[in-house]
Amino acid sequence: MSPAQVYTQRAVVLHGQRDLRLENRPNWPPQYAHAQVAVKATGLCGSDLHYYLEGCNGDFAIQAPLVLGHESAGVVVSVGPGVNNLFPGQRVAIEAGVMCQQCDYCDSGRYNLCKGMRFASSAKSFPHLDGTLQDRMNHPAHVLHPLPEHCSFELAALAEPLSVLIHASRRAGLGDGQRILVFGVGAIGILACALAKSYGASRVVAIDINQQRLDFAKANGFASQTFCLPIVDQAKTSEEQLRRAREDVSKALTEFGTPDGFDIVFDCTGAESCIQMSIHAAITGGKVMLVGMGSKNVMLPLSAAALREVDIIGSFRYANTYPAALSLLASGKLTNIERLITHRIGLQDTVRAFELLARGKDEDGNMVLKVMISP
Repeated sequence: MSPAQVYTQRAVVLHGQRDLRLENRPNWPPQYAHAQVAVKATGLCGSDLHYYLEGCNGDFAIQAPLVLGHESAGVVVSVGPGVNNLFPGQRVAIEAGVMCQQCDYCDSGRYNLCKGMRFASSAKSFPHLDGTLQDRMNHPAHVLHPLPEHCSFELAALAEPLSVLIHASRRAGLGDGQRILVFGVGAIGILACALAKSYGASRVVAIDINQQRLDFAKANGFASQTFCLPIVDQAKTSEEQLRRAREDVSKALTEFGTPDGFDIVFDCTGAESCIQMSIHAAITGGKVMLVGMGSKNVMLPLSAAALREVDIIGSFRYANTYPAALSLLASGKLTNIERLITHRIGLQDTVRAFELLARGKDEDGNMVLKVMISP
């Protein structure tokens, strides 16, 4: 294609802390085994927000301009050579991770642990792989998933965070009849509640420090009961912190009428105090599922876990979850899940979208949970 034939498209590009720019970029045709997707919906998440506010996400700092966004769906507009499973006009969800397909982890089906993984919108690998906050993107065809008939673009964009919970639930052995406690009812926590209910949990309850979010979770049927933790001054010693965690969760368990604890506790906060409470909140022989990414180093009451055989399980992203996630989103079994999307904003106003997400409330005082960006 000659330079005169190269079209341009809009992309929202992060150059540094709170330095987000709407730019015109060349729109190149897809390469071998790739397809080009017109992005129709992108949900913003916590890692996007960290990059926007801090220029990094944990240890991964941007080294070059980066397009954010990885919870997305769109329409295939063209396919490159070697692509036989997709066609122009097909609606797809975009799985953001591109695995090497050659290592032992990929061969065993655990490609989320692939050391050669490149993840769109992440600064972990360099050169960075741009994300989905752009009009069109070229992406490997094998990680583009056709949408079921009754799955909208916005619901399909939720397949990415839902995949995180499906993967975690598989590791925890989530099943019918279990009692589930969820710490943190942001977007991930709400999805954890909804997924547990769809799997036949006998009871789903939630804990947070934000009463407005807890009210939302209960009013929309995601949790049958909630408990709001008091916000107190930071503990001065490790012993005080551990004691306070045990006392606080004991109050919550009493309020729930479940003093012995819950079968599976999902921590969707990453906060040290919540992880500590999770161990005490699990029933003897139960499980604590670590979903939230937060504190790097956490002091744990390990003896309380070991003596009661409470399993502490880690979870990182997902593998082989998208078909199940899309099927579930299209099934209607995740009741009221569309209400998780509280704000819809155009690509040109993405800066405002990030600022809304950072504040947690809009100009009218309404709660911000999931912001969806559309072209």
